[in-house]
Amino acid sequence: MRFSRLPLLTKILLSTSVAITALFAITGEIVLGHITRSISDSVGAEVRNSFQAYTAVLKSRTDLLASVSRVLSAMQVVRLAVNTGDAATIQDSAAELWSKVSDAHAIFLVTDPAGKILASLGGVTSIPLDRNLAVVQAAEKKFPEQSSGFMFQNGELYHISCTPVYVDSSNGQGLLVVLVAGYHVDYLVARDLKESTNSEFLFVTPGRVIASTLNPRATAVVAESIRRARTNQHVSDGVVQYAWSQEPLLDISGKPLGEICILRSFEGSRERIASLQRDIVLLWLGAILCGFALTYLLARRIVEPVRQLDRAAAEVARQNYNISVEVKSEDEMGRLARTFNTMCASIRQGREELIRHERISTIGRLSGSIVHDLRNPLAAIYGGAEMLVDADLPPAHVKRLAGNIYRASRRIQELLQDLLNVSRGKTRAPEVCRLREVASAACDFLAATAEAQGVTVSLSIAPEIEVPLERSRMERAFANLIGNALEAMPGGGHVQISAALEDETVVVEVADDGPGIAPEIRKNLFQPFVTAGKRNGLGLGLALTRQTVLDHGGDLWVESEPGQGAHFKFRLPGAHAVQTQVQGVVNTL
Repeated sequence: MRFSRLPLLTKILLSTSVAITALFAITGEIVLGHITRSISDSVGAEVRNSFQAYTAVLKSRTDLLASVSRVLSAMQVVRLAVNTGDAATIQDSAAELWSKVSDAHAIFLVTDPAGKILASLGGVTSIPLDRNLAVVQAAEKKFPEQSSGFMFQNGELYHISCTPVYVDSSNGQGLLVVLVAGYHVDYLVARDLKESTNSEFLFVTPGRVIASTLNPRATAVVAESIRRARTNQHVSDGVVQYAWSQEPLLDISGKPLGEICILRSFEGSRERIASLQRDIVLLWLGAILCGFALTYLLARRIVEPVRQLDRAAAEVARQNYNISVEVKSEDEMGRLARTFNTMCASIRQGREELIRHERISTIGRLSGSIVHDLRNPLAAIYGGAEMLVDADLPPAHVKRLAGNIYRASRRIQELLQDLLNVSRGKTRAPEVCRLREVASAACDFLAATAEAQGVTVSLSIAPEIEVPLERSRMERAFANLIGNALEAMPGGGHVQISAALEDETVVVEVADDGPGIAPEIRKNLFQPFVTAGKRNGLGLGLALTRQTVLDHGGDLWVESEPGQGAHFKFRLPGAHAVQTQVQGVVNTL
C-alpha cells in the first residue's frame, strides 16, 4: 500500500516509530561505542597496572633474595666455611640457615670469582654443578654492588641476584666467592603472578614459551598472534580477545633475553557490553511501546477534528451545505473548524442568492422563449384576421384563412399545454402512430420557412413503421430538430430525415449539411438555455426535445464535426412494422 493512501493516524504512528527507532539506534550506537572505548581503555589500564604489580612482586622477591644473600655473606660461620673452598663444608654451614630464611622454591649457588659452582644450597635446579656461570663474570663489572637480572641456562629461565663476598688480605680486599640467589621462572611463578594481578602471563624467549598461565593450545595461538600483532592491537587465542603489554626480560648486563607478555581478557567486558546491549534493546522496546501508546492517544485527539472536517467536506461534496463542525479548541484546528463553518454559511447564503437570481433569470428566459415560440402563430392569426376584416375575399380564400387561423390557434394551445405538462411533470397516454405521419406533420409546419431559405427537406421513413407516442409532443420534437437545422442554414442547404428498425426499436436521424456544432458547447448542448449559431431562440428546444424522447423511454444524442453538419439521432422503443410493406418511400419538401 502506498504511503499516501494510509490514514493520517497510521502515518503519525509510523513516523513516530521510525523517529524513535532511529533516535535510539543512533543514541545506542554512540553510547555503546563510548562504553566500548572506555572499557577497552580500562582493560589497557588494568594491563599496565598488572605490569606494575608484576614489577612490584618481582622487586620484592629480588630484594628478599638480595637481603638474605647479604645476611649470609656477613655471617662469620658462612664466611669461614666459604673460605675453606670445600663444597661439603659450605653445604653443612650455610644450607640450614638458607632453608630457614629463604623461599623453599628459591635456588642458592656458591661460585668462585670465575663462576664455577662450588655448592648448591637450596631449591631444585637443572644447572650442572660442574658448569661455570657466565652470568657471574658479567656481574663482576658491577661489584662490589649487588646486581640482578634474568639468566637463561640449559633451556631454563631464572631470575637471580649476584652478591660478592670479599675477604681481607695483605693486598686489600679480595673477592672470595659469589653468592647467586634466585628462583626458577616456571608455571608456578606465572600462576603466583596471575593470582596477584588477575592477569595472564607469558614468559617468552626466542623460539619458545618458557612459562604460561594459559593452556597449551591458547598459549601457542596467543604467541603467534602477539608475534604478528602491532602495538595497541588486540590479540586472541581463537576464543577470547585480550589486551596485552610486552616488556623485555633483561639479563644482569642489561641485554634482553626474551619478553614477558601480560594479557587482560575482554571476556568480562564483553559480558558487560552484552548485558548493556540487552538493557538498551529492552529500553528501546519499552520506549517504542510507550511512544506508540502516547502517540496514539495524542494523535487521536489531533486527528479527530481532521476526521470531522473530512466527513463534513464529504457532505459538502454531496451538496449538503447545512453541515457544521464542532469547535473544541482555540488552536489551528479550532480556527480551521470555525473557518469551515463560516465557509459553509457563506456557501448556503450564496447558493440561496444564486437560486433566487436563477429563478428570476429563468422566468425571464422562459418568458422570452414563450414569446418567441408564440410569435409566428400569433402573426398568422393576426394577419389572417386583418385580411378578413379589411378585405372582401371570396369564400375559398376566407376558408383558407380560417383554416390557417385554426391551425395557428391550435398550435398555441398545444404549446401552452406542453409547457404546462413539462412544468408539472405530466404526460399524456401514448397512442400508436405512424412515425412518417408525425414527422410529415412537422415538415408541413416548417415547409414555408424551408422554401423561403432555399432548404430542401427529405423524408425517408417507411410508412409501415408504427410507434406508441404522444403525438403532439413528438411532432414538437421533430419540429425543434428541423427548426434548428433551418436556423443553422440561412443560405440554403439540405435536411435529411430517416428512420431504421432495429429489433423492437426505431432509430431516427435528422441530418443537415450546415456548419456543424462547436466542440466547446457539444457536451452541454442538451442543457437549458444553451444555443449557438441561431438568430432567434434561447436554447430550450433541444432540452425539451430530449426530455420528450426520454419520457418515451428512448435517448437522444448528436454526432457532429465542424464543417460537416449535425446528425441528431434518437431511439424510440416499441416500434414495429405493419403487415403491408411499402418499400423506398421518400418525400421531398
